[in-house]
Amino acid sequence: MSALSPKLEAFRDRVVAFMEPHVAEYGQAARLGLSLDDDIALARRWQATKAAAGYAGLTFPTEYGGAGLSQLEQVVFVAEEAARGFPAGYFVISLSMPIPMMLRYATPEQKARFVPPALRGEQIWSQLFSEPSTGSDLAAVRTRAVRDGDDWIISGQKVWTTFAQYSDYGVIVARTDPDAPKHRGLTYFFVDLKAPGVTVRPIRQLHGAQEFNEVFFDDVRIPDAWRLGGVGDGFRLAVETLMIERYTAAADETGFGPPLDALIALARNARIDGRPALEDGRVRAVIARAYATQQGLAAISEKSILELAAGREPGPEGSIHKLVGARGRREVALCALDLLGTDGLRFDAAAHPRPKTDFAMSWMDQPTLRIAGGTDEMLLNTVAERILGLPQDYRPDKLPR
Repeated sequence: MSALSPKLEAFRDRVVAFMEPHVAEYGQAARLGLSLDDDIALARRWQATKAAAGYAGLTFPTEYGGAGLSQLEQVVFVAEEAARGFPAGYFVISLSMPIPMMLRYATPEQKARFVPPALRGEQIWSQLFSEPSTGSDLAAVRTRAVRDGDDWIISGQKVWTTFAQYSDYGVIVARTDPDAPKHRGLTYFFVDLKAPGVTVRPIRQLHGAQEFNEVFFDDVRIPDAWRLGGVGDGFRLAVETLMIERYTAAADETGFGPPLDALIALARNARIDGRPALEDGRVRAVIARAYATQQGLAAISEKSILELAAGREPGPEGSIHKLVGARGRREVALCALDLLGTDGLRFDAAAHPRPKTDFAMSWMDQPTLRIAGGTDEMLLNTVAERILGLPQDYRPDKLPR
């Protein structure tokens, strides 16, 4: 991050001094072979350690346990945390979407009740937007919330809910007016995921982990006080939630899975036609493309830092980062598996996908990245329309009459 000011450089020095003594206990090497349950338990301890040192909620208000700093400090901290492989990802959703929305729209009493425990890692929150039949069309959700006096009764199903089986609460968008236009008939709530009527069913992924879930709501009763924003204002708040997500700061080369140096080391030892694979033009091309892509993505991240430093909002370039990073990860993993030969077919169930050290696990995990947070098709549309300025898709329903 060559764009860092002297003030941010000094902050990074403090962050590094804080993190280094904890690498042996919480870093990537300490996480190898852990089950998902054990990795999350480790993550909770790391989150509590950060909270005790004042690093858990860098951009959150001090009265709720935060540090009151800017997104720039958050960018710096997350980059150093990711470089050491700390288990921070389990709290990204909590602290980048639901809790910021609580800070914006909840009552002071609710903020005092929910925000500090989330910062300390004592509570995990989920985002309950996606549904089986709606795909990426958030406005088409079918889960319903019906008013019953001072309460609402929620019925329906959500899917692809990350870490719902470990979550205590979640934010949810439900249809409260089935007769209104689909963008206007939604309302935004937060719910207790341990309440009667809530059923969570984990979805087993290709690599065996169960990070995503189906969540069923069978007449789940919540008070109207757990509504965030106005009735019918749910779509706007959902979009606002997703906009907040942009500033969670972070992706660098870790989006590619194992570091590029690991592929280079593998290519030095593997043989193609009796010669080191590193001398093969096809392998060198993969490495060169990956390196060039990572440098380009680093430049995009640096641009975002400069935008934040200037008091402006970063643009839609984050779509490029996710789109290109996930595709690059696939190419690197496939090259590594080819070099491993039959060894690449061996599945190590202990190689959890979060610590990015196993190429087979990285390859099996990358389709998830190309769906979660926006499919490739959605990202391509964003790049085309908002970066390249191309016309929007042909929409017969929007033609002048």
